[in-house]
Amino acid sequence: MSPASRYTYLGPEGTFTEAALRTLPEAATRELTPMVSVPTALDAVRNAEAAAALVPIENSVEGGVTATLDELASGRPLMIYREVLLPIAFALLARPGTPLESIKTVTGHPVAQPQVRRWMADHLPDAVWESAASNADGARLVQEGRYDAAFAGEFAASTYALEPLVTGIHDADDAVTRFVLVGRPARPAAATGSDKTSVVFWLRDDHPGALLEVLQEFASRGVNMMRIESRPTGEGIGRYCFSVDCEGHLQDRRVGDVLMGLKRACEQVRYLGSYPRADGGHAKERPGTTDAEFVEAADWLTRCLDGRG
Repeated sequence: MSPASRYTYLGPEGTFTEAALRTLPEAATRELTPMVSVPTALDAVRNAEAAAALVPIENSVEGGVTATLDELASGRPLMIYREVLLPIAFALLARPGTPLESIKTVTGHPVAQPQVRRWMADHLPDAVWESAASNADGARLVQEGRYDAAFAGEFAASTYALEPLVTGIHDADDAVTRFVLVGRPARPAAATGSDKTSVVFWLRDDHPGALLEVLQEFASRGVNMMRIESRPTGEGIGRYCFSVDCEGHLQDRRVGDVLMGLKRACEQVRYLGSYPRADGGHAKERPGTTDAEFVEAADWLTRCLDGRG
């Protein structure tokens, strides 16, 4: 297939990312190519070797996936076009015939560890954890004999000729990981009425209330922030950028007005896209923040300028 028909994802085969990607209807008609890391999956899109990449961005237990947040904030711009929410439960995978009591070394993606920490303390208190590039890569390392067991999706067992010793492992009930489908920048899809907009911004300077001033751009227009995280810029201690998801679409007057406010107030703003919410939720519009009220206010201002106010 051509690059236009290829989707990359955080591999290898058998990751939760692959499972999330396969929930998309279009995945059935695409060549799905596993990559060794989030940066390589996204670079394939930047280099026009793939049309899009699916990568994890947020976990309900551990928070943001830093590799994805940093990649979206730096390098050649990319845009989010879709999100997927996938419930997460782990299985403990081992080579056939391995008894639970013999497991001394375990592996998995670093984001998985906080989600199984209490289970390990109760059932494998003497086991040593070593991180892997992904949960599926951990399963591969177990297959090769590098570790005794891996925490991964139960669906990865057959891929790596392993046996699920225990299934349904999770310290937190209803754990969910959020994934995003990322492509090259283009016109965002039309608003659906149930949308999310993502941006990254850098403060112009460091002074008391600097972040509060920027956050008021959202609050004064009634735009709800669904997530905000700071990430170091690499330019020294205390230098951060801020990654934000908010309710609404760029085509919504209040959201567009927020982004214009950020552009005026911040040193730099990177628009990451407006896309349908996977949970189907709708923003609650506060009085004075609907599109009709923005239009009415603009018309009033025009009448004032014409001497008709």
